[in-house]
Amino acid sequence: MNRKIESILKGKPTLEGAGVHLKRSFGFNEVPLLDPFLLLDDFHSDNPADYIAGFPWHPHRGIETVTYVLEGAVEHGDSMGNKGVIQPGDVQWMTAGRGIIHQEMPEGHNGHMWGLQLWVNLPSTHKMMEPRYREVKKSQIPEVMIDKNVSIRIICGEFGNTKGPVQDIVVDPEYLDITMAPGSEFEHGIKRGYRAFAYVIEGSGFFDADKKKSTGIEHLVIFKDGDNVKITAGEKSLRFLLVSGKPLGEPVAWAGPIVMNTQEELYIAFEEYRNGTFIK
Repeated sequence: MNRKIESILKGKPTLEGAGVHLKRSFGFNEVPLLDPFLLLDDFHSDNPADYIAGFPWHPHRGIETVTYVLEGAVEHGDSMGNKGVIQPGDVQWMTAGRGIIHQEMPEGHNGHMWGLQLWVNLPSTHKMMEPRYREVKKSQIPEVMIDKNVSIRIICGEFGNTKGPVQDIVVDPEYLDITMAPGSEFEHGIKRGYRAFAYVIEGSGFFDADKKKSTGIEHLVIFKDGDNVKITAGEKSLRFLLVSGKPLGEPVAWAGPIVMNTQEELYIAFEEYRNGTFIK
């Protein structure tokens, strides 16, 4: 059964970090609409003043953050000693677990900067897991072509017999970057019961079999349950992210960069951050 569209959200202008202007497709107000996903931010600008202040040192606990760079670069540093710069096509998949402090500083290329960040929730059994950091280079991400009309970059999950480089993630996510030629069609199976959404980054297209309404850039399509999605590109090429994962169905206690299951756990996390015992 083809998945139908449940709702379509448009990114809302938001100020984050030390003054980064971005578009937030979903976040705190949408919980638990996209369980196990918490937030998707699109920081996209040709004006360095919109992003150069970046996201200075801050803590995370209880979640994973996934940063995908399309233009420019993002410099990363964290309390585990990791340092690096992710370039266009690279991905940073960071599991905060029991606690990490890091910074992410955008660097434009000829003024251009474009990055996306997704937050993935961790279940109560893994909230306090060992933190880990994965830097995935563009060259490590496999790309599959279908009839020269559809290109699929597999960051996490699998398409056919091809698996993405990010594996062993608790909520069993799939994260695909898909580009379609004008008028082409794409069909992909998604596990029944899993939450799924698409985020349009170029062009426009139809995100269900009925093809009643075209959806364009900076819009997020939330799918109803079903066995697969069927997508048709519009008159121009279409590029979008297709993301799915297994819902947790657990209470969400969220304050700033920390997401736990109870208010008491939140209080403990911030108290530990204040007294210097946050990093275990």
